[in-house]
Amino acid sequence: MTVLILTSDQDVTADMAVVELNARGIPVLRLDPAELPGGVDLSGEYAHGDFEGHLSVGGRVVSMAGLRSIWVRRPGVPAAHADAASAWLTEEASQALYGMLRCTGARWMNHPDAARQARHKPWQLWLARECGLPVPATLITTFPRVARAFAERYPDLVVKPVSGAHPGDGTLAVPTTRVRPGEDYRAVAHGPTLLQRRVRKRADIRLTCVGEQLFAARAASGAPGADAPDTAGVGGVGGVGGVVDVRFDPDAGPWRPVDVPRRVADAVHGYLTRAGLAYGAFDFAEDADGIWWFLECNQSGQFGFVEIETGQPIGRAVAEWLAGEPLGPAGPPDADACRADPTHP
Repeated sequence: MTVLILTSDQDVTADMAVVELNARGIPVLRLDPAELPGGVDLSGEYAHGDFEGHLSVGGRVVSMAGLRSIWVRRPGVPAAHADAASAWLTEEASQALYGMLRCTGARWMNHPDAARQARHKPWQLWLARECGLPVPATLITTFPRVARAFAERYPDLVVKPVSGAHPGDGTLAVPTTRVRPGEDYRAVAHGPTLLQRRVRKRADIRLTCVGEQLFAARAASGAPGADAPDTAGVGGVGGVGGVVDVRFDPDAGPWRPVDVPRRVADAVHGYLTRAGLAYGAFDFAEDADGIWWFLECNQSGQFGFVEIETGQPIGRAVAEWLAGEPLGPAGPPDADACRADPTHP
Protein backbone atom coordinates (compact mmCIF):
# COMPACT_ATOMS: atom_id res chain seq x y z
CA MET A 1 0.00 0.00 0.00
CA THR A 2 1.06 3.56 -0.73
CA VAL A 3 1.90 6.54 1.48
CA LEU A 4 0.51 9.79 0.06
CA ILE A 5 2.37 13.01 0.92
CA LEU A 6 0.72 16.33 0.14
CA THR A 7 3.40 19.01 0.03
CA SER A 8 5.41 21.29 -2.24
CA ASP A 9 8.40 20.17 -4.29
CA GLN A 10 10.78 22.31 -2.22
CA ASP A 11 9.86 20.70 1.11
CA VAL A 12 13.23 19.37 2.27
CA THR A 13 11.80 18.30 5.63
CA ALA A 14 9.43 15.87 3.90
CA ASP A 15 12.44 14.41 2.06
CA MET A 16 13.77 13.06 5.37
CA ALA A 17 10.75 10.78 5.77
CA VAL A 18 10.62 9.91 2.05
CA VAL A 19 14.20 8.65 2.17
CA GLU A 20 13.34 6.34 5.07
CA LEU A 21 10.27 4.97 3.28
CA ASN A 22 12.07 4.52 -0.03
CA ALA A 23 14.92 2.67 1.66
CA ARG A 24 12.44 0.07 2.93
CA GLY A 25 10.62 -0.28 -0.38
CA ILE A 26 7.40 1.32 0.87
CA PRO A 27 5.66 3.03 -2.07
CA VAL A 28 5.30 6.79 -1.80
CA LEU A 29 3.26 9.18 -3.93
CA ARG A 30 4.15 12.80 -3.40
CA LEU A 31 2.03 15.54 -4.92
CA ASP A 32 1.29 19.23 -4.55
CA PRO A 33 -2.40 20.14 -4.83
CA ALA A 34 -1.25 23.39 -6.46
CA GLU A 35 -0.50 21.29 -9.58
CA LEU A 36 -4.13 20.06 -9.87
CA PRO A 37 -5.15 19.97 -12.70
CA GLY A 38 -2.23 19.46 -15.07
CA GLY A 39 0.74 18.04 -13.18
CA VAL A 40 -1.69 16.20 -10.91
CA ASP A 41 -4.93 14.57 -12.07
CA LEU A 42 -7.68 12.64 -10.34
CA SER A 43 -10.78 10.61 -11.01
CA GLY A 44 -13.47 9.20 -8.74
CA GLU A 45 -16.51 7.10 -9.55
CA TYR A 46 -19.49 6.51 -7.29
CA ALA A 47 -21.61 3.61 -8.53
CA HIS A 48 -23.56 0.68 -7.09
CA GLY A 49 -22.83 1.83 -3.55
CA ASP A 50 -19.07 1.82 -4.06
CA PHE A 51 -16.42 4.51 -4.52
CA GLU A 52 -13.37 4.04 -6.72
CA GLY A 53 -10.81 6.82 -6.96
CA HIS A 54 -7.42 7.30 -8.61
CA LEU A 55 -4.61 9.85 -8.48
CA SER A 56 -2.07 10.48 -11.24
CA VAL A 57 1.30 12.24 -10.86
CA GLY A 58 3.98 12.26 -13.53
CA GLY A 59 2.34 9.39 -15.40
CA ARG A 60 2.05 7.18 -12.32
CA VAL A 61 -1.50 6.19 -11.33
CA VAL A 62 -2.38 5.09 -7.80
CA SER A 63 -5.69 3.78 -6.50
CA MET A 64 -7.06 5.70 -3.53
CA ALA A 65 -8.20 2.39 -2.08
CA GLY A 66 -4.51 1.46 -1.84
CA LEU A 67 -3.52 4.40 0.38
CA ARG A 68 -2.28 3.38 3.82
CA SER A 69 -1.75 6.92 5.11
CA ILE A 70 -1.91 10.57 4.07
CA TRP A 71 0.58 13.13 5.33
CA VAL A 72 -0.78 16.66 4.93
CA ARG A 73 2.64 18.21 5.24
CA ARG A 74 2.70 21.69 3.60
CA PRO A 75 0.49 21.45 0.50
CA GLY A 76 0.01 24.34 -1.88
CA VAL A 77 -3.37 25.90 -2.57
CA PRO A 78 -5.28 23.59 -4.94
CA ALA A 79 -5.13 24.71 -8.60
CA ALA A 80 -2.81 27.63 -7.78
CA HIS A 81 -0.50 26.69 -10.67
CA ALA A 82 -3.26 25.93 -13.19
CA ASP A 83 -3.23 27.79 -16.50
CA ALA A 84 -6.67 29.24 -15.72
CA ALA A 85 -6.20 29.69 -11.98
CA SER A 86 -9.12 31.29 -10.18
CA ALA A 87 -10.86 31.22 -6.80
CA TRP A 88 -13.62 29.14 -8.38
CA LEU A 89 -11.16 26.54 -9.73
CA THR A 90 -9.37 26.40 -6.38
CA GLU A 91 -12.62 25.60 -4.61
CA GLU A 92 -13.54 22.97 -7.21
CA ALA A 93 -10.11 21.31 -7.01
CA SER A 94 -10.12 21.39 -3.21
CA GLN A 95 -13.60 19.88 -2.98
CA ALA A 96 -12.66 17.14 -5.43
CA LEU A 97 -9.27 16.17 -3.95
CA TYR A 98 -9.96 16.37 -0.22
CA GLY A 99 -13.52 15.16 -0.64
CA MET A 100 -12.34 11.98 -2.37
CA LEU A 101 -9.49 11.40 0.07
CA ARG A 102 -11.97 11.53 2.95
CA CYS A 103 -13.67 8.49 1.36
CA THR A 104 -10.59 6.32 1.90
CA GLY A 105 -9.66 4.31 4.97
CA ALA A 106 -6.22 5.90 5.14
CA ARG A 107 -4.80 7.34 8.37
CA TRP A 108 -4.17 11.08 8.38
CA MET A 109 -1.22 13.10 9.66
CA ASN A 110 -3.02 15.40 10.25
CA HIS A 111 -6.68 15.26 9.23
CA PRO A 112 -7.64 18.52 7.46
CA ASP A 113 -10.43 19.27 9.93
CA ALA A 114 -8.14 18.83 12.93
CA ALA A 115 -5.33 20.77 11.26
CA ARG A 116 -7.62 23.69 10.44
CA GLN A 117 -8.78 24.01 14.04
CA ALA A 118 -5.26 23.51 15.42
CA ARG A 119 -3.96 26.58 13.56
CA HIS A 120 -6.00 28.98 15.69
CA LYS A 121 -3.71 30.53 18.32
CA PRO A 122 -6.49 31.53 20.77
CA TRP A 123 -7.77 27.95 20.80
CA GLN A 124 -4.22 26.62 21.28
CA LEU A 125 -3.74 28.75 24.38
CA TRP A 126 -7.08 27.61 25.81
CA LEU A 127 -6.38 23.93 25.13
CA ALA A 128 -2.86 24.13 26.56
CA ARG A 129 -4.25 25.48 29.83
CA GLU A 130 -6.98 22.84 29.84
CA CYS A 131 -4.30 20.14 29.51
CA GLY A 132 -2.19 21.51 32.35
CA LEU A 133 0.54 23.39 30.49
CA PRO A 134 1.70 26.75 31.91
CA VAL A 135 0.65 29.60 29.60
CA PRO A 136 1.88 33.21 29.97
CA ALA A 137 -0.80 35.83 30.61
CA THR A 138 -2.09 36.75 27.14
CA LEU A 139 -4.45 39.33 25.67
CA ILE A 140 -5.86 39.49 22.13
CA THR A 141 -7.76 42.72 21.59
CA THR A 142 -8.74 45.64 19.38
CA PHE A 143 -9.57 47.87 22.39
CA PRO A 144 -6.74 50.30 23.23
CA ARG A 145 -8.06 50.87 26.76
CA VAL A 146 -8.08 47.13 27.43
CA ALA A 147 -4.50 46.85 26.14
CA ARG A 148 -3.41 49.71 28.41
CA ALA A 149 -5.04 48.09 31.43
CA PHE A 150 -3.33 44.77 30.60
CA ALA A 151 0.03 46.57 30.34
CA GLU A 152 -0.49 48.10 33.76
CA ARG A 153 -0.88 44.61 35.23
CA TYR A 154 2.00 43.14 33.20
CA PRO A 155 4.51 45.92 32.41
CA ASP A 156 6.95 43.64 30.57
CA LEU A 157 5.13 42.50 27.41
CA VAL A 158 5.85 41.11 23.98
CA VAL A 159 3.70 41.57 20.88
CA LYS A 160 3.30 38.91 18.22
CA PRO A 161 0.99 38.07 15.30
CA VAL A 162 -2.18 36.18 16.14
CA SER A 163 -1.64 33.96 13.08
CA GLY A 164 1.89 32.96 14.05
CA ALA A 165 3.22 32.93 10.48
CA HIS A 166 6.74 31.48 10.23
CA PRO A 167 9.49 33.30 8.27
CA GLY A 168 9.98 30.20 6.12
CA ASP A 169 6.36 29.97 5.06
CA GLY A 170 6.68 32.43 2.19
CA THR A 171 4.14 34.78 3.80
CA LEU A 172 4.52 37.90 5.90
CA ALA A 173 6.15 37.00 9.20
CA VAL A 174 6.88 39.37 12.06
CA PRO A 175 9.15 38.42 14.97
CA THR A 176 7.96 38.35 18.55
CA THR A 177 9.08 41.73 19.90
CA ARG A 178 9.19 43.43 23.30
CA VAL A 179 6.76 46.32 23.73
CA ARG A 180 8.43 49.65 24.42
CA PRO A 181 7.71 51.47 27.69
CA GLY A 182 5.04 54.15 27.47
CA GLU A 183 3.23 52.62 24.49
CA ASP A 184 -0.22 54.22 24.10
CA TYR A 185 -1.75 51.18 22.33
CA ARG A 186 -3.94 53.22 19.99
CA ALA A 187 -2.70 51.10 17.08
CA VAL A 188 -4.42 47.94 18.31
CA ALA A 189 -7.70 49.41 17.07
CA HIS A 190 -6.52 48.74 13.50
CA GLY A 191 -6.48 44.95 13.93
CA PRO A 192 -6.45 42.15 16.53
CA THR A 193 -3.20 42.37 18.49
CA LEU A 194 -1.72 39.65 20.68
CA LEU A 195 0.07 40.87 23.81
CA GLN A 196 1.74 38.40 26.14
CA ARG A 197 3.69 38.61 29.37
CA ARG A 198 7.34 38.15 28.50
CA VAL A 199 8.89 34.99 29.89
CA ARG A 200 12.39 35.75 31.16
CA LYS A 201 13.68 32.70 29.38
CA ARG A 202 17.02 31.00 29.63
CA ALA A 203 16.30 28.70 26.70
CA ASP A 204 13.85 27.83 23.95
CA ILE A 205 12.41 24.33 23.71
CA ARG A 206 11.13 22.67 20.55
CA LEU A 207 9.18 19.51 21.34
CA THR A 208 8.33 17.48 18.24
CA CYS A 209 5.61 14.87 18.73
CA VAL A 210 5.08 11.99 16.29
CA GLY A 211 2.27 9.76 17.51
CA GLU A 212 3.40 8.64 20.97
CA GLN A 213 7.06 9.57 20.40
CA LEU A 214 8.48 12.81 21.79
CA PHE A 215 11.69 14.51 20.65
CA ALA A 216 12.72 17.56 22.68
CA ALA A 217 15.52 19.96 21.78
CA ARG A 218 16.85 22.91 23.78
CA ALA A 219 18.59 26.07 22.54
CA ALA A 220 20.10 28.42 25.10
CA SER A 221 18.94 32.01 24.70
CA GLY A 222 21.08 34.52 22.84
CA ALA A 223 23.89 36.49 24.39
CA PRO A 224 22.77 38.72 27.29
CA GLY A 225 23.04 42.48 27.12
CA ALA A 226 21.19 42.86 23.81
CA ASP A 227 18.82 45.43 25.30
CA ALA A 228 19.38 48.27 22.88
CA PRO A 229 16.23 50.10 21.73
CA ASP A 230 14.39 48.48 18.83
CA THR A 231 11.57 50.08 16.84
CA ALA A 232 10.11 46.91 15.35
CA GLY A 233 6.56 45.95 16.22
CA VAL A 234 3.23 44.52 15.17
CA GLY A 235 0.25 46.58 14.07
CA GLY A 236 2.04 49.80 15.02
CA VAL A 237 2.82 48.68 18.57
CA GLY A 238 6.52 49.31 18.97
CA GLY A 239 9.20 47.08 20.47
CA VAL A 240 12.26 47.45 22.65
CA GLY A 241 15.13 45.30 23.76
CA GLY A 242 16.97 42.77 21.65
CA VAL A 243 15.68 39.71 19.84
CA VAL A 244 13.23 37.59 21.83
CA ASP A 245 12.18 35.35 18.91
CA VAL A 246 14.50 32.36 18.53
CA ARG A 247 13.71 32.14 14.80
CA PHE A 248 15.42 35.50 14.26
CA ASP A 249 18.14 35.27 16.92
CA PRO A 250 21.60 34.54 15.44
CA ASP A 251 23.05 34.05 18.94
CA ALA A 252 20.61 31.35 20.03
CA GLY A 253 21.50 27.70 20.17
CA PRO A 254 22.82 25.36 19.16
CA TRP A 255 19.95 22.88 19.57
CA ARG A 256 20.72 19.96 21.87
CA PRO A 257 18.58 16.97 22.93
CA VAL A 258 16.87 17.31 26.30
CA ASP A 259 14.65 15.07 28.41
CA VAL A 260 10.94 15.83 28.61
CA PRO A 261 9.56 16.30 32.15
CA ARG A 262 6.86 13.72 32.87
CA ARG A 263 4.26 16.40 33.61
CA VAL A 264 4.91 18.07 30.27
CA ALA A 265 4.83 14.75 28.42
CA ASP A 266 1.46 13.83 29.92
CA ALA A 267 0.01 17.27 29.13
CA VAL A 268 1.29 17.22 25.55
CA HIS A 269 -0.15 13.77 24.90
CA GLY A 270 -3.46 15.03 26.26
CA TYR A 271 -3.26 18.07 23.98
CA LEU A 272 -2.67 15.95 20.88
CA THR A 273 -5.48 13.57 21.77
CA ARG A 274 -8.01 16.35 22.31
CA ALA A 275 -6.84 18.18 19.19
CA GLY A 276 -7.01 15.00 17.09
CA LEU A 277 -3.41 15.44 15.93
CA ALA A 278 -0.90 12.73 15.06
CA TYR A 279 1.92 15.28 14.70
CA GLY A 280 2.66 18.55 16.46
CA ALA A 281 5.67 20.82 16.97
CA PHE A 282 5.42 22.58 20.34
CA ASP A 283 7.37 25.70 21.26
CA PHE A 284 8.13 26.45 24.91
CA ALA A 285 10.13 29.11 26.74
CA GLU A 286 12.13 27.74 29.68
CA ASP A 287 12.50 30.17 32.58
CA ALA A 288 15.15 30.32 35.31
CA ASP A 289 13.16 27.88 37.45
CA GLY A 290 13.11 25.29 34.67
CA ILE A 291 9.39 25.77 33.93
CA TRP A 292 8.40 25.18 30.30
CA TRP A 293 5.92 27.90 29.30
CA PHE A 294 3.70 26.99 26.35
CA LEU A 295 3.91 29.41 23.41
CA GLU A 296 2.30 27.54 20.52
CA CYS A 297 1.83 24.23 18.70
CA ASN A 298 2.36 24.10 14.94
CA GLN A 299 0.50 21.13 13.48
CA SER A 300 2.84 21.06 10.46
CA GLY A 301 5.98 22.53 12.00
CA GLN A 302 9.44 21.94 10.61
CA PHE A 303 11.63 19.27 12.18
CA GLY A 304 14.54 19.11 9.75
CA PHE A 305 16.68 21.68 11.57
CA VAL A 306 16.22 19.81 14.85
CA GLU A 307 17.17 16.44 13.35
CA ILE A 308 20.24 17.90 11.64
CA GLU A 309 21.54 19.57 14.81
CA THR A 310 20.58 16.91 17.37
CA GLY A 311 20.66 13.66 15.40
CA GLN A 312 17.21 12.75 16.73
CA PRO A 313 15.53 10.33 14.25
CA ILE A 314 12.36 12.37 13.71
CA GLY A 315 12.14 11.63 10.00
CA ARG A 316 12.29 7.91 10.73
CA ALA A 317 9.57 8.27 13.36
CA VAL A 318 7.33 10.04 10.85
CA ALA A 319 8.06 7.33 8.28
CA GLU A 320 7.17 4.61 10.78
CA TRP A 321 3.89 6.29 11.64
CA LEU A 322 3.01 6.66 7.97
CA ALA A 323 3.99 3.05 7.29
CA GLY A 324 1.97 1.88 10.26
CA GLU A 325 4.73 -0.49 11.30
CA PRO A 326 8.29 -0.42 12.65
CA LEU A 327 10.86 0.06 9.92
CA GLY A 328 13.56 -2.56 9.64
CA PRO A 329 17.08 -1.85 8.38
CA ALA A 330 17.31 -0.16 5.02
CA GLY A 331 17.83 -2.49 2.10
CA PRO A 332 19.84 -1.90 -1.05
CA PRO A 333 18.21 0.56 -3.47
CA ASP A 334 16.15 -1.08 -6.19
CA ALA A 335 14.01 0.01 -9.09
CA ASP A 336 10.80 0.03 -7.07
CA ALA A 337 12.29 2.21 -4.36
CA CYS A 338 13.65 4.63 -6.92
CA ARG A 339 10.22 4.91 -8.52
CA ALA A 340 8.47 5.43 -5.17
CA ASP A 341 8.70 9.20 -5.39
CA PRO A 342 8.31 10.15 -9.07
CA THR A 343 8.64 13.88 -8.43
CA HIS A 344 12.00 13.39 -6.66
CA PRO A 345 14.10 10.88 -8.63
